[in-house]
Amino acid sequence: MLRTTLAGLRASWGRLAATVLAIAMGVVFTTGTLVFGDTLGENFATQARGSMDRVDVIALSEGLGEAEPELLDEAALREIRELPEVAAATGVVTGTVPLLDADGRVLGTMPTLGVSVGGDVARYEAAEGRLPEADGEAALATTTAERSGFGVGDTVTVLDPDGEKHEFTLTGLVDFGLDQEIGFRGAVALPLESAQRLTGAEGYAEIHVRAAEGVSAEEAESAVAAVLGDGAEVATGQEYGDELAAAAGMEAGMFTTMLLLFAAVAVFVSVVVIYNTFTILVAQRQREMALLRCVGATRGQVFRSVLLEALIVGVLASAVGVAAGIALGWGGFALGSHYLNTPVSSGVVVTATPVVVGLLVGTLSSVGSALVPAVRATRVPPLAALRASALTEEPKRRVGWIRTAVGVLSLLGSAALLVGALVAGPSQTSMTMVVASGMVCFAGVVVFAPLLVRGAIAVLGRPLRRVGAPASLAVDNALRAPRRAAATMVALAVGATLITGYSTISASLRSTLDARLNEQFPVDYIVSPPWAPDSTDGFGFVPAEVLADLKESPAVDRVFTERTETSMEDAVVTAYPGARLGVDVAGGAEEGDTRDVAPGAVALVGLLADKLGVGLGDELTLTSEAGELSLTVVALLPDGGGITSAVVSVEDFERLFPGTADSAVYVKAAEGVSLQEAAEAVDAAVADHPELQVLSPAQLKAEFEDMLDAVFLAVLALVGLAVLIAVFGVAN
Repeated sequence: MLRTTLAGLRASWGRLAATVLAIAMGVVFTTGTLVFGDTLGENFATQARGSMDRVDVIALSEGLGEAEPELLDEAALREIRELPEVAAATGVVTGTVPLLDADGRVLGTMPTLGVSVGGDVARYEAAEGRLPEADGEAALATTTAERSGFGVGDTVTVLDPDGEKHEFTLTGLVDFGLDQEIGFRGAVALPLESAQRLTGAEGYAEIHVRAAEGVSAEEAESAVAAVLGDGAEVATGQEYGDELAAAAGMEAGMFTTMLLLFAAVAVFVSVVVIYNTFTILVAQRQREMALLRCVGATRGQVFRSVLLEALIVGVLASAVGVAAGIALGWGGFALGSHYLNTPVSSGVVVTATPVVVGLLVGTLSSVGSALVPAVRATRVPPLAALRASALTEEPKRRVGWIRTAVGVLSLLGSAALLVGALVAGPSQTSMTMVVASGMVCFAGVVVFAPLLVRGAIAVLGRPLRRVGAPASLAVDNALRAPRRAAATMVALAVGATLITGYSTISASLRSTLDARLNEQFPVDYIVSPPWAPDSTDGFGFVPAEVLADLKESPAVDRVFTERTETSMEDAVVTAYPGARLGVDVAGGAEEGDTRDVAPGAVALVGLLADKLGVGLGDELTLTSEAGELSLTVVALLPDGGGITSAVVSVEDFERLFPGTADSAVYVKAAEGVSLQEAAEAVDAAVADHPELQVLSPAQLKAEFEDMLDAVFLAVLALVGLAVLIAVFGVAN
């Protein structure tokens, strides 16, 4: 039987070629994703640990990352330097240092971070050029240089806390690794004295320590911790680097999980194709199997022969897929690192896991898919199998209760998984549940697919027969083997569903974005200060003269502002001086009407109303340092969409937060004035205030659409693999 099986493989190798490709492609995606994830994680870990190799002990100020952390002072640094276990120690200053772009405006939506570098213990080194050493010299984070277009030798301008401009010459670029804050905000690296002057910081965010000769990092850590007490978090460089590496591993795991979901879809389609292929192969070789039964082969031998064939095909295809997947994983990382702003710092990482998983996925999917055709091959009596129609024609039978029960349970299980994912909210687990829901749903579709085929033919068969003989033959073929036709249909339906589904998601997001922008910001321009993370409330303000200039401009029709503060109930309270509530802003209330917001009334978003336990018509008390105010809830606003937690009248806002300045200005161009003329008027009003940002909702929409387009193309490429596998199934 072994020789017969191998001979059968050689004879039908051409028919198995597409099956080998289908298995291999599923394995390529699975193995490649695991190799990509391992390589990305190791690369992240290498970068995270890299900067800590030059530091034996690091002390972090208490509450670092908060608006007002307890900074380490000069006395603490002096005590650390005097320790016998310490050879050298350097304090690090951080704070907001806005960098101006080539047009003289603040770069980014958040001002760049100023970081002191160099000293006796330098955690960071220059990736290009050298670190700044003298006054008037600076360096940029590599990501900031890429975004701004500045390079070594250029002159850059930054602002101090008073808004005064200072020019610096760039001496180098610094790779800050995976620091999330710097990755988002960007950074200007400065000598210590320059950083202190520009940030206004009166203490150190970090202290970097090098242990004395013959002293271990652990001993130095204990000595530093004894000096600082509970006022700082102290760790060895190795420990802190491991923490950063672990956090980086979680980030890499998120990408890996997302890609593995697409790999699971590809394997699912591969299983459908393999099953269909072996069903056809067994049917085409029915006479061979019948003759084997007639000369003494048992049912078990025939069954094992089919499975052995599937095993050989699965192992060979999986081996090819694993080899190609390793190459794909490294190539994907080399390409993806460019878009993730991650320099390649390690070679390809290949562990036993992706190799073993790839071999198991390909082999088990091949053998598992061949089980049902193998069982069918043993059920046909030898003499009956010699008839040409024994296996090519599927028996006509009614739908059994088992098929119906399995199909219904699959669809109900799919619905339960989907509801569970929606209830759980956005997370990796929810994303996995959504994909699992789709697969379980398609399992139900597979069960009911023969019925769908028969139903479709019942509707389309009669008009198709009138087309001619070829159409009649096609209808007869589908009627004779509806299960086989259904399997091909499902393979294609998976790819078509994914493409159609994501197209619908993309179109819905665009429509929602348009509606939200038009509803929340029916204006042409928004003038706002950059977010001030160093302040207690995080908000800057727009100078009064800017508002006055805009109101006097003939190119401007309407101007209204926004004022925001936080109450003692942790509610973000907002008022819109000069705006018509429900018309200019805060429209689309779910309950009530925001046009009813007047002195003594408030509109709340749903989440805040639930948190405070109030509803429409209830009384709500808001408290501030100036006192408290009792308000009636007259409207409930939808969650999200740019609307803050509580909207009150200007009079009530001034009672709660007297003296609060405008945190944003909204500008509507005059009728008949082009947007270009309006933009020039806005630019003229903010010319003397480079820290202010001018944003157009149309520009914001374009940025979101560009992002959606990029994501859609990436998803389309990933889904394309499943469609390609399905095409191989149709070819079979």
